[in-house]
Amino acid sequence: MELRPYQWEVIMPALEGKNIIIWLPTGSGKTRAAAYVAKRHLETVDRAKVVVLVNRVHLVTQHYEEFSHMLDGRWAITTLRGDMGPRPGFGHLARKNDLLICTAELLQMALVSPEEEEHVELNEFSLLVVDECHHTHKDTVYNIILSRYLQHKLQRTWPLPQVLGLTASPGTGRATNLDGAIDHILQLCANLDTWRIMSPQTYRPQLQEHNRQPCKQYDLCHRRSQDPFGDMLKKLMNQIHDHLEMTELSRDFGTQMYEQQVVELSQTAAEAGLQQQRVYALHLRRYNDALFIHDTVRAVDALAALQDFYDRERDTKTQVLRAERWLLALFDDHKNELARLATQGPENPKLEMLEQILKKQFGNPGNPRGIVFTCTRQSAHSLLLWLRQQPGLQTVDIRAQLLIGAGNSSRGTTMTQRDQQEVIRKFRVGTLNLLVATSVAEEGLDIPQCNVVVRYGLLTNEISMVQARGRARANESVYSFVATHGSRELQREQTNEALEILMKRAVTAVQEMDPAEYQAKIRDLQRAALVKRAAQAAQQKSRRQQFLAEQVQLLCINCMVAVGHGSDLRKVEGTHHVNVNPNFSIYYNVSQKPVVIDKVFRDWRPGGTISCKNCGELWGLQMLYKSVNLPVLKVHSMLLETPQGRVQPKKWSRVPFPVPDFDFVQHCAQNLSELSLA
Repeated sequence: MELRPYQWEVIMPALEGKNIIIWLPTGSGKTRAAAYVAKRHLETVDRAKVVVLVNRVHLVTQHYEEFSHMLDGRWAITTLRGDMGPRPGFGHLARKNDLLICTAELLQMALVSPEEEEHVELNEFSLLVVDECHHTHKDTVYNIILSRYLQHKLQRTWPLPQVLGLTASPGTGRATNLDGAIDHILQLCANLDTWRIMSPQTYRPQLQEHNRQPCKQYDLCHRRSQDPFGDMLKKLMNQIHDHLEMTELSRDFGTQMYEQQVVELSQTAAEAGLQQQRVYALHLRRYNDALFIHDTVRAVDALAALQDFYDRERDTKTQVLRAERWLLALFDDHKNELARLATQGPENPKLEMLEQILKKQFGNPGNPRGIVFTCTRQSAHSLLLWLRQQPGLQTVDIRAQLLIGAGNSSRGTTMTQRDQQEVIRKFRVGTLNLLVATSVAEEGLDIPQCNVVVRYGLLTNEISMVQARGRARANESVYSFVATHGSRELQREQTNEALEILMKRAVTAVQEMDPAEYQAKIRDLQRAALVKRAAQAAQQKSRRQQFLAEQVQLLCINCMVAVGHGSDLRKVEGTHHVNVNPNFSIYYNVSQKPVVIDKVFRDWRPGGTISCKNCGELWGLQMLYKSVNLPVLKVHSMLLETPQGRVQPKKWSRVPFPVPDFDFVQHCAQNLSELSLA
């Protein structure tokens, strides 16, 4: 577990108790350096207690391996993840152990929990390690935790934990010039209360020798010369537009700008009570999604996604609007032709390029291992299916599996956090040699043998590029970017390369600032951030007081039937909004099959989905909280009828009336009282 000279160079201020950000490339040993800082901290600080925060569940186990090796059994170390099942409270475990590795969400929940066994205060820790600390911005959970730290600091509430941030990619914060990028780096430093960003200076040559970058190649292809399937989808979208009679809506089909337009149309139509327009917009978005899928993978995958959507519409909707009837008929009239075109149309040139890359890499001896990064869970599923069905790839030894975010995918399958852990384990030992992954695998995944990374038609930022490239850690590894000539994805990747250079220049400029000037800027930024957060909290509170809860009606977003009032709502664990009115049950149906959720909760478990009894619209799920069944409502399933008109809120936190916390004891007492009266 010896450190290399460049690792010693970057951790020296942390060993003296200073707050720093360690900026090292992926694969150069940031976690090991942090583990050594934690070890020295535990050895030298009286009543030391360390918490290591990660932003991905699979990193909890990975960091445990590194930290436990470094600590060598001398200190009590434990891990906490959302899928661990029944366990002692967070506060109890924190007080019993010397070092805790957990997801940031769990720490944040413990900081605000009223339960003694669960609750902790930030000053109970003496060292706070923030992995992938470039996420400490805006309203991320990292920044919410660090805002609490800054509040304590400016109020002179001592002691405060030492802060150690780790990152390979601070980013530019969407800045396109040096001054803007410097401002972004300074804000990141202010958020983490950083004394200095540390990167090797004296031992930079040794770092470069140890940390060789993969060979980057642009694997570009031409667009389909003919696209009868895509043309048919656009023809159907044009017919929907003609029915919709909205000339101001663009027909730039298959773009993100068009998707944004139909999403906005759906919301404004709902608020105006225009049910038919809202339905047209929802279906246009599904066709646009199909064009995205068609561009990324195969026409058959795009058609399957559309078919799934229409099958669900038929299965769940108990009341069909005139517009829906017409849209269902439109799809039915053309689905056979779409199926014919999907099977007879030309191959996607990007898939042909990907096949060539995989044949070349996996046709060679030497146990290659690789990751194909794609944008969505849908495209990951479709790519895996293509891999298993493509005749040309059956001759090479590819053992592939998905690695996607936990939760329900659009194709109805679920990847739990345990599933993720198992896939990563199999990839480490070589049982699997190819992952088809979304961004969940970009950060922190440490597989030294990984020698090929393919970024498949991605439109992401420079941080994502740097992180994905860093997964290729074997000697003489390859980083391939697959895209179409002249595409927005290609332009973005080239922009990302320029932004990476800009990021490095900005960090260097911050490192070279006069210390007094730097500290003054940090203090000003910290004060401004807290003032802004306080103003936002006041604004949110004011918005919540706009109407009395009983003045606001809850309407089904689909059929507009009134089903309750704002005064019926309560918050469980601060986030889940439930309807506690016993009469509410007459408005919905409950499915028999329980919803699968990737986390295990202390006080509740999921039941079946709930849907509008009148029209079949999906509203959310039922939870068994302790011993009580409660309907949990999705915010997008409800329309609010306020004294000043209809509103479709994007988040429950933005509804214009107060929602109190759920009181289990009061709820049980009220139910008993009603039963005795009956």
